[in-house]
Amino acid sequence: MSSTLSNQTFDQIAVGASCTVEHTVTRDEVNLMSLVSGDAGAYGGSGSPGDPRCEGVSAEALIHGVLKRRLPGPGTVILAHDLRYSGSARVGEVLQATVTVRDKQAPDRMVFDCAVRSKAGPLLEGTITVQAPTHLQTVDQAEAPSVILRRNDVFGRLFHECEPLPPVRCAVVHPCDKESLAGALEAAQHGLIEPILVGPKAKILSVAQAGGWDVSPYRLVDTEHSHEAAEAAVAMARSGEVQALMKGSLHTDELMGAVVPSRTGLRTGRRISHVFVMDVPAYPRMLLVTDAAINIAPTIEDKVDIVQNAIELAHVLGVPQPKVAILAAVETVNPTMSATIDAAMLCKMADRGQITGGIIDGPLAFDNAISQEAARTKHIESPVAGLADILVVPNIEAGNMVAKQLQYFAGADSAGIVLGTRVPIVLTSRADSVRMRLASAAVLKLLAHARSRDGGE
Repeated sequence: MSSTLSNQTFDQIAVGASCTVEHTVTRDEVNLMSLVSGDAGAYGGSGSPGDPRCEGVSAEALIHGVLKRRLPGPGTVILAHDLRYSGSARVGEVLQATVTVRDKQAPDRMVFDCAVRSKAGPLLEGTITVQAPTHLQTVDQAEAPSVILRRNDVFGRLFHECEPLPPVRCAVVHPCDKESLAGALEAAQHGLIEPILVGPKAKILSVAQAGGWDVSPYRLVDTEHSHEAAEAAVAMARSGEVQALMKGSLHTDELMGAVVPSRTGLRTGRRISHVFVMDVPAYPRMLLVTDAAINIAPTIEDKVDIVQNAIELAHVLGVPQPKVAILAAVETVNPTMSATIDAAMLCKMADRGQITGGIIDGPLAFDNAISQEAARTKHIESPVAGLADILVVPNIEAGNMVAKQLQYFAGADSAGIVLGTRVPIVLTSRADSVRMRLASAAVLKLLAHARSRDGGE
């Protein structure tokens, strides 16, 4: 397809000239029109929530596109219209839009007969008056803008729940690069944390000066290097001096190396695990993915704690009885596939009260864990299938792939938190956006306050 668009001038276009284009209705188009128009329905349009449709008014944008891109083309200005709307088209239907020159009025006015039809009948009919271009023009064809429609603003709700709570004292470990220091300061400005900057003082001040940030309001604990910063921050958490930890520019292994030791670290009776709290645009609820960052090949005993940690985090985040999907490659138990055996065992342990607070089912493949349609197609009857709040992955490779594919393919934002420790720990990434860093701090804040109310448990 050509990367440029060329017009036709007023003088070049004769009465009766016509242009017809076809376009297939997409779900996102209908939802976006619903958003712009203020339609309060679940999907907008005149269809039911499971059957979104494009109404006639939505077809007006298609006509405008034909006039501005095809006939007359670039330089066309819409002046007035007299349009009548009727009917609707389902997602997937092909629309046919036609514009025909009805009249010309010198020096540059043109009146077009316009019509948009679907297979079922007309959606739009009427006239549009334009100011046609009087000079030839060729422009680069701009790429379509990237628009992500969120069904459920997970992080917005978390930020709102954080507002009445006081900031959490948080040791920010070795914030010696722009991203980690900026993230901590941004979280402080939003009242999420009261940062204590732990690391080489000269490096931290140098980064702050380069970024134009004033760190004088915050306490700075000087250490010689990143290993010492991790140990100092962990000691502060053990003594109760801080309520949480946030990783700076040191490697995750360095921080966790100070956290894990039984005698000097932050271990509890639970297995340490990590949870991604994900805001997936196409998914209608918050989604937790665990464990994609710490446990490489968890045993069944490890998975019991991983599941319980995630369930209790979901409670804190406002899901009173989370639905937990134990993932595998298939949804049936196969003795040669250990992930399916683990899933079956975890479900039976939940039945016997060894895991509490959630509804657990598995093995479930990814598709039927998050899609009710996929579950119905495979004749899976389950209170979890298609409705999962928590995805429990079989190992770190699977979890890492699931989380990153949701981020980079599905446009998801994610917050990450370490559980099973005396205080919550945020493991930030240099690739995290500002929104993701703030969301991680919000999860940290809610969890720290919940633990404080529960006596530290």
